[in-house]
Amino acid sequence: MTLRNKRIFASILFVLISVVCIAQQTKDGNNPPQPLPPPPPPGLSVGVDATFLICLALIYGTWRLLKKDVKI
Repeated sequence: MTLRNKRIFASILFVLISVVCIAQQTKDGNNPPQPLPPPPPPGLSVGVDATFLICLALIYGTWRLLKKDVKI
């Protein structure tokens, strides 16, 4: 096959594949709309959680150091 024939053959294949894909999507004609995504779960955001945990760790670490009377 020459390069020109290969290009024509590839073009025909791409057109046929796209037609088949579109036909499968609209097979019904009355497709219902896509459902809405579920709402995010309630709770604190990641930034607030991380800040809270860092503060909690600092308080706990300070308490442990003061309790053991360890010199820094």
